[in-house]
Amino acid sequence: MPIGIGKVEKYYREKLETQGGMLFSLIDPDKSSLEKGADIARKSEEAGADAILIGGTVGAQGSTLDETVRMIKEVISLPVTLFPGNISGITKYADALYFMHLLNSRDVYWLSTALIQAAPVVARLGIEAIPTTYLVAEPGQAVGWVGNVNLLPRDRADLGAACALAARYGGSRVLIVDSGSGAPEPLPLPLVSGIAKACGDQTMFFAAGGIRTPQQAEEQIAAGAHGIQVGTAFEAGDLHKKIKSMSDAVKKAGKKRV
Repeated sequence: MPIGIGKVEKYYREKLETQGGMLFSLIDPDKSSLEKGADIARKSEEAGADAILIGGTVGAQGSTLDETVRMIKEVISLPVTLFPGNISGITKYADALYFMHLLNSRDVYWLSTALIQAAPVVARLGIEAIPTTYLVAEPGQAVGWVGNVNLLPRDRADLGAACALAARYGGSRVLIVDSGSGAPEPLPLPLVSGIAKACGDQTMFFAAGGIRTPQQAEEQIAAGAHGIQVGTAFEAGDLHKKIKSMSDAVKKAGKKRV
């Protein structure tokens, strides 16, 4: 286990040691704010999600972000980690945040400037910062457009592995590979496997985007992802049933490697 890790990152690693995979419920305050966001978080905890992520590409900021996270913290005991779309996506009410750069952006802002601007704020608020690399794969959706991304091709597991090695050697303790919110399909399994092998046990690899069914969740974990992030699929319908089935699938695949 890396030296000097914080409480939330330690929790992640302990979960992976005991159950082999994690389910993250992602709440976008721009789409599910205040009471609705708190309700999704509560049902996520009850149904077996392992942590709550808060963030979105646009609009997840200001008083809406503050109040949504505050209300969520009042009704759950799970860690709440910020998955910020920009420097405005920071709030003192969260437990931790992914302090991340967008590895395949063409824009220096997403590679370094945003981190430089955010760092003093994170230090002042005392939020646990988890060193993170963010990688966007095809089709990219809104985050690909906003982040001016050179999208990772879905059929190039070798490029995915190279990016994962860059994240690992650069010191990131989390790698998030995202095909974008609302993507029609999850990451291809050969791509997941290539990235996972490159990450090894040093860098936690979380897959995101397009995961809508328990089977897809199980396949992502079985292919090597340490965890999956699900957002859009948890925004409507029978949330408890959806989240429980996803959680069961993640743990079923995870047990095979514990």
